[in-house]
Amino acid sequence: MSIRLHTGKKVAVLLRTSALILSLVVVFFGCTPKAANPYRTWRVYGGDLGGTRFSELDQINRSNVQQLEVAWVYHTGDKRDDPPSTIECNPIIIDGVMYVTSPALKVIALQAATGDMIWTFDPFDGGRARGVNRGVTYWEAGDDKRILFTAGSNLYALDAETGRPKVDFGDNGIVDLLTGLDRDVAGLSISATTPGVIHGNLLIIGSSVGEGPGPTAPGHIRAYDVRSGERAWIFHTIPHPGEFGHDTWEGDAWQRAGGANNWGGMTLDEKRGMVFVSVGSATFDFYGGDRIGQNLFANSVLALQAATGERVWHFQTVHHDLWDYDLPAPPNLVTVTHDGRPIDAVAQVTKTGRVFLLNRDTGEPLFPVEERPVPSSDLAGEAAWPTQPYPLKPPPFSRQAFTEEDVTNISPEAHAYVLERFKKARAGQIYMPPSEEGTIVFPGYHGGANWGGASFDPTTGLLYVNNNEIPWMATMLKLGGQQGKYFYSTGERVYQTYCSSCHGLNREDDLTSFSSVEIIEKNIPKAKMLALIEQGQGRMPAFPGLSKGQKDAVIAFLSGERQAVSGDEDAGDIEYPYPYLFTGYHRFVDQEGYPAIKPPWGTLNAINLNAGEIAWQVPLGEVPELIERGLPITGTESFGGSMVTAGGLVFIAATKDEKLRAFDKVTGEVLWETKLEAGGMATPSTYEIDGKQYVVIAAGGGAGQRAREKLDKGSGDAFVVFALP
Repeated sequence: MSIRLHTGKKVAVLLRTSALILSLVVVFFGCTPKAANPYRTWRVYGGDLGGTRFSELDQINRSNVQQLEVAWVYHTGDKRDDPPSTIECNPIIIDGVMYVTSPALKVIALQAATGDMIWTFDPFDGGRARGVNRGVTYWEAGDDKRILFTAGSNLYALDAETGRPKVDFGDNGIVDLLTGLDRDVAGLSISATTPGVIHGNLLIIGSSVGEGPGPTAPGHIRAYDVRSGERAWIFHTIPHPGEFGHDTWEGDAWQRAGGANNWGGMTLDEKRGMVFVSVGSATFDFYGGDRIGQNLFANSVLALQAATGERVWHFQTVHHDLWDYDLPAPPNLVTVTHDGRPIDAVAQVTKTGRVFLLNRDTGEPLFPVEERPVPSSDLAGEAAWPTQPYPLKPPPFSRQAFTEEDVTNISPEAHAYVLERFKKARAGQIYMPPSEEGTIVFPGYHGGANWGGASFDPTTGLLYVNNNEIPWMATMLKLGGQQGKYFYSTGERVYQTYCSSCHGLNREDDLTSFSSVEIIEKNIPKAKMLALIEQGQGRMPAFPGLSKGQKDAVIAFLSGERQAVSGDEDAGDIEYPYPYLFTGYHRFVDQEGYPAIKPPWGTLNAINLNAGEIAWQVPLGEVPELIERGLPITGTESFGGSMVTAGGLVFIAATKDEKLRAFDKVTGEVLWETKLEAGGMATPSTYEIDGKQYVVIAAGGGAGQRAREKLDKGSGDAFVVFALP
């Protein structure tokens, strides 16, 4: 790890001096400083402990937002293009200092008024960063001020003024998240993408774990002592024997199953002493034959006693998840007018495009929720749960089915192309289980809502959430074997990993205008296939990173052979724990790579939680080349979230057109927009210094690059701050 100080450290000295003067004023004049208004600062991820992302600042408002200009830009200097990096950080601002994380997961302290660097801390000491990070957590007691954040599998505590590790925390400032899980997780993956919350001297935090087949770590919730780093409590999201919910996992599944993790963040009600946790799906994401049952507390909103971790209540939004329908974002703590009186509630947005509005004390829904029958699975060993919960209000903010009427209409060619493939797949209502012929999953793996979550205006009762409407395809490949031992060839694995997104799941004709693998099989000899793999041609990239055995194996697979015969250990059969292989994350797209469904493909929604109604819905994002063809604004997939202000504005970037926009929070009209140097795949913050209001967004781009679908943009490394002239 490395730390770098800048002349900006003088800022920290000035801040300490100011604090000392304020303390002397209190002593000699008997006055008490007014507590910081949480709605005028941005001290925690999401703006306040309830995650409302609301600000009382109104200097920037409807009448002058068009005058916004760049106040300063800070470049972190550590972006990566291959594979692309991103920034998902929501900056926090404490006493004039902004704390951010970079593409390489460095923590950086900046002077919030000017962008001058104070210090930077590199947890990888110049080495390769792993994963993403959405920000940091701040804690203070007297002169002890700490920044807590995660990188890789480590939890760090830094001195907020110097960036140096607090050596009294864990092992010289580090706690290993792989320890203290009450289960052997050796060799498994654990990190934490989203900041935790502070309750007293406790840091409560979730984790990101593996989601694929095979062993994965459980996503238990843990609390750590902020000073010592010792684990204070743990809540088993996959219950152990004798614990509530254990009987919702058949047999000894609790010992093997992973996931059920809080990767999207949590919120805190200090008055009640309760922490509210959104829990993700159990693993394996798309086959649950080894975890038969309802699977509590996966896909649940959890209310826990913050001091002890004891469960107060839970509400499960998806039973026995087979669609990767994690709860992706922190529950919003809201107060609504219901049946004529104010009620403290929890609003949870979901990937399924719904809002569950729950009583904060009891977890009971404020609007009716029905358990409705859903399709069963025909995969061997699977037992899809027979019903799923449907909230009757508010109505869904995403379409809930993909039917023939929904097939894209952006051109006759696109419609015909998609319709042909649509008729070969399973389609229809939500909760159609994965299948061998391919099931259209809609809403898709990225939502509905995703990790950007929602913002809430307590003055109006409106909840703002950006919505993705991108269909995906879930296809399962039946494997040979029996009694828990199944096999597939390396050639199949390499093809499904590197080739199928362009050439089709089962080597059918191409999905995105690439040359058909069927044509390659019939016309190109093995030597030419090898040259294509190693050198690429046309739109097909080269794959020099594949081993000789992997190249031989995929060529053999394309030629109809079971496996390669090179003798390379990479070319043999692979043992697999499930009777079905998930063929990969594949968007359902037209021949040009655009989504297979009619636009809009992305929207911004205002939902009236008092009435349980959608106030307005508008497209979010645009595709310039489609506008040039004369099409209306389609919206785009979005990654990141919104914030709402007393100035009448909703700020959001998140779209693939790389713009930051300000919407009228009452009407949904775009009042201002600006092009960023890279996509703002993050959530903006706003703050005030010396009477001046600022808006900051991370322009890190890169989001969505993992799928390499159309509209992907390059990476960035900027934090861009706007203010009025």
